[in-house]
Amino acid sequence: MTMLKLSLMAFSFVFWAAGLTMLIIGLWAKVSLGSYLALSANDYPSAPAILLATGAAIIIWGFLGCFGAATEHRGLLRAYSTFLTAVLAAGLTAGLSALLYRQNIAQGFQEGLRQALLAYGEDEGMANALDSLQHALSCCGVESYRDWLTSPWGLEQNGSVPLSCCRIRRGCQRSPPNARGLHRDGCFSKVSAFVSSNMFYVATASLGLALLQLIGIVLACLMAIRIPAQLLVIATPR
Repeated sequence: MTMLKLSLMAFSFVFWAAGLTMLIIGLWAKVSLGSYLALSANDYPSAPAILLATGAAIIIWGFLGCFGAATEHRGLLRAYSTFLTAVLAAGLTAGLSALLYRQNIAQGFQEGLRQALLAYGEDEGMANALDSLQHALSCCGVESYRDWLTSPWGLEQNGSVPLSCCRIRRGCQRSPPNARGLHRDGCFSKVSAFVSSNMFYVATASLGLALLQLIGIVLACLMAIRIPAQLLVIATPR
């Protein structure tokens, strides 16, 4: 029983640390990636918000699981195993969705980039997000810088491109622009490459974290089952 208690407490600490990591990643994503995620045309749930909520819930339940194991509280252990089961289901769903909908996510960004390019100069929020994306990924336009030349903003500027497309400032925004001073790649190819290369690792991590919950579920259930029997033995007069 002591070994079972220590094992569950150790797992709860690891689970708590994983929740803290998710909370930190969610805060980083909210601050750093919020404007980029706004460029997607598909109506996905907010990934940073999901990470923040899940991380906070795991931190709370990780502490309660450790407390339940230390005090051998049967009801708390059963609730802990139920929560771990919910995390297992959520992790499997997230991992499988990441694998199945990688192409759909990329297409959502492609359509969102086209909409942001057409609305450039009218929607300041979208314009700032697109400028930040072009600067951070060293890209220009959806497929190439030529997308800007036929856009409403580009036509108003006599066939120019935004400053965020420029590798060098001198002569970059003239009409027609100097292609040697522009970022050569389109933003969609950069975003698509990022999604393809990183989504698999995200899915693998989600599935691995979900399967890890099986250990916690088994430990919590075994301890919850053994507690009544142990108390009965202690209470029985010799």
